[in-house]
This record gives sequence, structure tokens and C-alpha cells, in this order.
Amino acid sequence: MATVTATANATATAGFRPHRVVVLALDGLLPFELGIPHRIFGRPRDAEGRLLYEVVTCSVRPPGPVDTDADFAIQVPNGPEALATADTVIVPASYELGPVFEEGVLTPELAAAFAHIRPGTRLASICTGVYVLAAAGLLDGRPATTHWADAERFQQLFPRIEVDADVLFIDDGDVLTSAGVAAGIDLCLHMVRRDFGTAVANDVARRTVVPPHRDGGQAQYIHRPVPDPQLATTTAARAWALGRLHEPIQLRDMAEQEAMSVRTFTRRFREEVGVSPGQWLTQQRVERARHLLESTDLSIDQVATDAGFGTAQSMRQHLQATLGVTPTTYRRTFRTGTNTGHGSESYGGVGAAP
Repeated sequence: MATVTATANATATAGFRPHRVVVLALDGLLPFELGIPHRIFGRPRDAEGRLLYEVVTCSVRPPGPVDTDADFAIQVPNGPEALATADTVIVPASYELGPVFEEGVLTPELAAAFAHIRPGTRLASICTGVYVLAAAGLLDGRPATTHWADAERFQQLFPRIEVDADVLFIDDGDVLTSAGVAAGIDLCLHMVRRDFGTAVANDVARRTVVPPHRDGGQAQYIHRPVPDPQLATTTAARAWALGRLHEPIQLRDMAEQEAMSVRTFTRRFREEVGVSPGQWLTQQRVERARHLLESTDLSIDQVATDAGFGTAQSMRQHLQATLGVTPTTYRRTFRTGTNTGHGSESYGGVGAAP
């Protein structure tokens, strides 16, 4: 625990404590997924240049090597006691979960490790790391997701969980779950956005050379017969719509941009993006509203107009449904969020659009 303690003391004496993210490294883990939290949370800084997060890796055993699914092991500097210091715990995927994967029960090592986690700690999983959260009983009666190829088996093993195989991640407040591999990037960026706002998350995305958020969900990645490459796509229609979100946009208007019938366009759009055109438009307008609430002093009515919701009441309903907060609360949180040191707001929005 020397690594954790020394860092904690250094930040405490400076009167500033970054949000502590502890990543649980399990045998058989995927190195790529283990690196995602370190890459995303290791970048955000406040106006004074201080890191907003501290990322710590731990094992269920004392410090030492942990096997991966590659031809190398990693040296983990902290034991399970580090979990007691976490504001957020992330469990990446592992291919050696044993009874967790086969029977839905924690191993004694895992159970002892989870006992260190303080009440109120935010928990997140990447891909099949969700099995660990489920086996710990943390997802009963709650929505969750995992890799689409594993969703059916996961649902059978944990019937009390509301499994959604279509989305990239689910934010259920204090517990978040993501789909496979790269969806862990989407999830971590979402948590940065939730903690410190869109501007900080977008800066991390740019530095990581990934989109701030991806349209649609897992549905677009599930194997299906490949469409005729000569058929038109809906890319131009989406670009056209993004340029006029403040205007009323009808489905037929988008279809006309691709010279398709409404029926064909709707089917093609869902195949490519994973959601309906109407759902996609709402997602984009919510993102536009978030940006304006964070970065401008426009009135709530003007933000609603510029984002294409028409009325403040309509925008309020959509933000409440997606983010779990009102526009006023969102603005109050994120106009000052980068100065808080760590986030505490919880949002119940479920879906692929952060």
C-alpha cells in the first residue's frame, strides 16, 4: 500500500484531492481493457493543471504479478486494500473468472476484496467484468449490459438483472456497465463528462483520438448479412440534420437527402446507427443542449430553441429522461464542475448516447 498512501499524503497536503479510480486487475484480464481507465482518467486536468483523477491498479492478492490473456503478465503494485480508498472502482474483463462466470458466485478472494469497498463507491465494469458485479449481487433488479455475444448467457445466469444487449453502456447512477472492449472507452469518457462536464471529456477524446461519443449502440456491430455496397447510406442525411438541429426536422426531410422512401431510409438508418432516426435526433439535441448549458449564458428558453426542442418544458422533459436532472441543475453542476476535485452527481440515463 506504499504507493497509494504516499500519493494520498502528497495530494492531501496540497489541499486538493483528485477523484480516486481503482482498477481491479484479475487473472486472465485483457491488457487493452486494463489500459482504458488509465488512458482516459489519466488525462483530465483542472485550470491549474492538476490531474482531476488518480488511477490506481490493484489485485485480489498482495502486490505481485497478474496473468493476462496475452503472453505476458503485469506487475500490480497494490493489494485489495486499495479498494477501500476508491471513489470509483472499475472491473475490466477477464477470461479466467471461474465460478463467477460458470455459476454466478464470487470466489473467496473476490468476496474478501469486495468487502473493502466503502458504501457509496461508484462501481463500473467493462465487458465481462459485469459478471463480477452481478455475482456480488450489485445488479439485481437493475439494468446492465455486456458484450452482445455474451448477453444471452449472462441473462440466463442472472435472471434478476434487466439485460440490454443493444447499448454501448448503461449508467444506473452508482453502478455503470459497458459492452465489449472499446465500449469501455465510451463508458470512461461518459464518467469524465458526468464528473467534470462536456468540455473536459471532449478534450480527453481529442487527445485520445476517439469520438467524444458514438452514435447508436451494439446493434450496429452484431453480425448480419452484409448489405449491397452499391446501396446508399444515411451519412449525408445525418450531416444535414446536424447542421440544422435548431429547426424542425421531419423524417421525410432526412429521407429526401438520400433520395429514399421513408420506409427504406428508416430501415437503413437503424441498420447503420443502431437506433431510429427520431431517437438519434433526440440524442443529438440533448448533446447540443448540454454544450450550450455548460459553455454559454443563454437563457433556458434560448437553449431549448437553439437545441431544437422548441420549448423549455420539452427540453426539461428530455434532459430529465436522459440525464436524470433538470437543465437548471445540470448547468449549476457543470458550470462549476471543473473546480470540485471530484464528482458526486448521479445520472440515471440509460442508453448509448452519453
